[in-house]
Amino acid sequence: MSDTTPALTTDHDPKVLLSAHLKALKLPTMLREYDKIARTCAAEGVDYPRFLLRLVEAEIIERERKMVDRRIKAAKFPTVKSLDSFDFAAFPDLNKALVMELARSEYVERRENIVAVGNSGTGKSHIGLGLGLAACQKGVSVGFVNAAAIVHELIEARDEKRLLRLQRQLAAYKLLIIDELGFVPLSQTGAELLFEVFSQRYERGSTIVTSNLPFDEWTSVFGSERLTGALLDRLTHHVHILEMNGESYRLNQSKRRARKAKTAAAED
Repeated sequence: MSDTTPALTTDHDPKVLLSAHLKALKLPTMLREYDKIARTCAAEGVDYPRFLLRLVEAEIIERERKMVDRRIKAAKFPTVKSLDSFDFAAFPDLNKALVMELARSEYVERRENIVAVGNSGTGKSHIGLGLGLAACQKGVSVGFVNAAAIVHELIEARDEKRLLRLQRQLAAYKLLIIDELGFVPLSQTGAELLFEVFSQRYERGSTIVTSNLPFDEWTSVFGSERLTGALLDRLTHHVHILEMNGESYRLNQSKRRARKAKTAAAED
């Protein structure tokens, strides 16, 4: 044995040595859980290979959870929402089967896009957030941006000569979610910069867009029929369209809360 190889010894408490080795190997979950898992396995009569399997699985599960958490944090979601909390019953025209199929995130590997179009307050952002969360859980790198905010950031980046870096960052996401496109008309410069984002991602990554405007009104946002046509050509080449028209979910929720409060006040 070489002088640099640590000697295996029984002169020290094996638990102390085990803790030191697990720390050195950067296995914090095994360090934290091995004693509890060992007691459980001893009580159940589990053999050593299965004990070791449980211990390694605990480490893997915790590492995967932390990786998902890091992807969620990197995505910069304004709030974390899952599809489990979406009220599909409130939007009977929305294709739930398609949404749940998209939640498997296989469209990302095929570099397909999603456009959710509908009135304000119909849950488009929730769907975008839910699909983004599902993608994070599947190991996909995700970015979430508000359309008006990212255009402002692109213009600032151009003026500060860091546009290329921001464009590369946006192009690198496997899934980019652009929320609320259409709420604010864009300047010519802003429209051209946003077009470049779509162009650079074309058939290289997936993009989800939520908009309150049907496609035939997007010219009012981009200001140019030529630019709008070129953008839609790229965005809709491989696309899943979610139509989400209907009454405002937020407005209905507010009305229900107001009715409940009024009823409660009357009962008092």
